[in-house]
Amino acid sequence: MDFDSVLFSAYQFLEPLWCFVTQTAGTTIALLGKYLGIQMKHQWISYKTSGFFDELLTSNSNPKIAARALVKYFKSISSEEMEQRASAARLAIRDMGVCFSLTSDSGDTDRPWPFDIIPRTIGLETWSEVALGLKQRTKALNLFIDDIYNSQNILSDGIVPADAVLKSPNFKSACLGFSPPFKAWANICGTDLVRDESGKFLVLEDNLRIPSGVAYMLENREVTKRVLPELFRNYSIVPVDDYPLKLYQMLASLSPRKVKRPVIVILTPGIYNSAYFEHAFLAESMGIELVEGTDLFVGTDDFVYMHTVDGAIKVDVVYRRIDDDYLDPEVFRADSVVGVPGLIRSWRAKKIAIANSPGSGVADDKFIYTFVPKIINYYLEEEPILPSVPTYKCSNPDELKIIKKNIKNLVVKPTDGAGGKGLLVGSHSTSKERAEFKRLISKSPRRYIAQPILKLSTSPTYIDKQVQPRHLDLRPFILNGATSWVTPGGLTRVALKEGSLVVNSSQGGGSKDTWIVEEGT
Repeated sequence: MDFDSVLFSAYQFLEPLWCFVTQTAGTTIALLGKYLGIQMKHQWISYKTSGFFDELLTSNSNPKIAARALVKYFKSISSEEMEQRASAARLAIRDMGVCFSLTSDSGDTDRPWPFDIIPRTIGLETWSEVALGLKQRTKALNLFIDDIYNSQNILSDGIVPADAVLKSPNFKSACLGFSPPFKAWANICGTDLVRDESGKFLVLEDNLRIPSGVAYMLENREVTKRVLPELFRNYSIVPVDDYPLKLYQMLASLSPRKVKRPVIVILTPGIYNSAYFEHAFLAESMGIELVEGTDLFVGTDDFVYMHTVDGAIKVDVVYRRIDDDYLDPEVFRADSVVGVPGLIRSWRAKKIAIANSPGSGVADDKFIYTFVPKIINYYLEEEPILPSVPTYKCSNPDELKIIKKNIKNLVVKPTDGAGGKGLLVGSHSTSKERAEFKRLISKSPRRYIAQPILKLSTSPTYIDKQVQPRHLDLRPFILNGATSWVTPGGLTRVALKEGSLVVNSSQGGGSKDTWIVEEGT
């Protein structure tokens, strides 16, 4: 055991006594300073909300109702204790092995998960409305996917352009004529939300193929409990640790065999995948097997089997963490070495369930995103509960002119992009970069959309021993099977660079715990 591990173990043992001593000392010093008229330096002293909607503070820098106890606590502790708590969090992350893989010119590297110790709070009443909007949105999107691979009514009715769907790289003809259990194609959805200057939640994008990040949501809560346990005694925080159980129940509901305990596996491309930590974490949390393509095979009876030391075992559900194109070399890319030959054949024969279903990416497209309000209205005859961010389509000649003229005030994104890669933030770009993007969108207009640069909300974030405002987003996770369920909160991602709007972990962003709390607690 190395020195840091010994130090962390000692910290855990002495933590309750340490909290009492430091808080008592901090309060005593603060009162003494006030009595003597001394202005004491504190990590919050220079914090300003800077004209953005702040998650914890009002425009007058007063704590919001859902954040009162939280802000009071952090303002009551000294700068020294704040740094000690942050150091304890870093040690906890190292001790727990929470890491994130980055790909660079020097190869794949693992780095400790970047974590901020100041949680974000959202009122339960506010969140309940957001959760309803997320369920509505994912229900409509699943109906859209099922329609696309079957009747295609939405195309024939002219609600969505047929070319936009049928020529999309995410449209998979191998899925035509098929419906998965409950018509739920995207069983695990990760919907990215932001808040504008008024505090209104907006949907930034939908992730319906193989969304990642939920393990970090769970680990953020665990780290916070370790280093700030006293806060959980003063707050009524909706728990998130039942996610693995909810996920298991949803996956089990998809099983073709109605057995008491279906065999469920997570299919991973391997240890070099950037989300491998999450694959292993979820497999262990649910008590199921983590497998690679070579661990599975399809028999002559079209059932999927898993190699074990006791012989082949029939598999009922595959939670795949592999892109469509690499899933089955018989149907998609013939050069795939991480997939399972015959898997799609077994799936179409309804002898295996796959989550998320192949082909679900047809709705995970930033061009299709622009039609989601119409999709909701078409299938559900309802207005969207959650608004989308206003979006321009480069494929529309009139909108393309607007984009080129105002590109400095827009974010231009590739429709099939992910991870914050390949986009242009106009206000943070050079004239040369803007000229290059004008060329790109003129050459391939279907591949790009543009959105106004939003004044994303901020939240107090502990950086360089000071509390500073940083922009953030939120990725809640929605499970769709026999029923629909939304995580209470989700993964909050934070842009650690001052003024940056890019929160993606692969681009240097961090994260923090997200609390759904009852106002007044």
